Amino acid sequence: MQNRQVIVIGGGMVGALTALLLAKQGDSIHLVEKTPCIHPLENEAFDLRVSAFSAQSKKLLELAGVWDLLPKNRLCAYQRLQTWEKGSQKLCFDSKEIGIDALGYLAENRWIQAVLWQALKTLNNVTFYDNRQVASIHNSDSGVSVNLDNNQQIQADLLIACDGANSALRQLLNIGITAWDYRQKCLLINIKTDSAQQNITWQEFRETGPCAFLPLAENNASLVWYHSPQKINHLKSLSNQQLKQVIVDEFPPLPFDFSVEDKGAFPLTRRHAQSYFKGASVLLGDAAHTINPLAGQGVNLGFKDVECLVDLLQNSSDLPIPVLLKRYECKRKPANLLMQSAMDLFYKGSKCELDSVRLLRKGILHLAQNSGVVKNKVMKYAMGL
Repeated sequence: MQNRQVIVIGGGMVGALTALLLAKQGDSIHLVEKTPCIHPLENEAFDLRVSAFSAQSKKLLELAGVWDLLPKNRLCAYQRLQTWEKGSQKLCFDSKEIGIDALGYLAENRWIQAVLWQALKTLNNVTFYDNRQVASIHNSDSGVSVNLDNNQQIQADLLIACDGANSALRQLLNIGITAWDYRQKCLLINIKTDSAQQNITWQEFRETGPCAFLPLAENNASLVWYHSPQKINHLKSLSNQQLKQVIVDEFPPLPFDFSVEDKGAFPLTRRHAQSYFKGASVLLGDAAHTINPLAGQGVNLGFKDVECLVDLLQNSSDLPIPVLLKRYECKRKPANLLMQSAMDLFYKGSKCELDSVRLLRKGILHLAQNSGVVKNKVMKYAMGL
């Protein structure tokens, strides 16, 4: 068992999972969170912030001992995935083709965070600093010291920044980023259907941006609509009943009746930290990278960061912290950059209106659908298998 002093900044899904796995290894954890987790109720309306968790991410949550803490009425497994360009053949994936129970699982971010915090609260080697932020930091190769906004000081061997896309720690560490705006916004729409729980997620690509359907537990679902900021702002301004009519008229057809329950929008921005670490401090998850959400890989990339760093801390503990963090960066930065670039290529290619590009897209989808073993390998890679 290790006995490092570790500061984790940010108690969202990535930060809480990192804290829990390291605490279970024997490290002393100092978890600093400016907005403490509030445990949701099982009968609450579904939150707009949901994520698709791969088989690999599920295994990590099982390793942390929290997967079975998720209420069954807040978790939805999906066995089928379809994607297509409007007017083209569908590319279809099915879990039966590779002999597994599900391609992935959809759950609200707040429930994943809640069960992680529930487990953290049972451990005596985790200290919580609720409603606190870091005011200043002294960072070196030999250790780190932070001053909180209440003048409390914490010293540690390692600091892990998991404080999101607009990471204050990244700025305090003077780590630069490369970033650009996609000049689009995304509208999330929670609906309640008159149908049983769905087992399929799908995405249709259009020149205006993708439209997607995400099944949620029981008769709930989430619609994802990409478009220009002007269009999304207009859609968001509509009443729920008015928005339903626009969905019926303009969204890909839905095979059931439904009511609009909630909606919210956010801009699409790509960010990538120019370095993943400095001294004894390291960036994980959205603090290090954000990705176009069209393939639902954001949280899964963050969990891969967690898995990589935790494994290095456990199995390479004889190395100096900066050397270990350099290994983490060498493993994760190229992989994250590759996924970012692949999603950008896919996204930009799907919006190109040139006839030659349109024919190429349709040809690629046709080949992919009939590629057999290759298609299954792609499916397994996306799931982390």
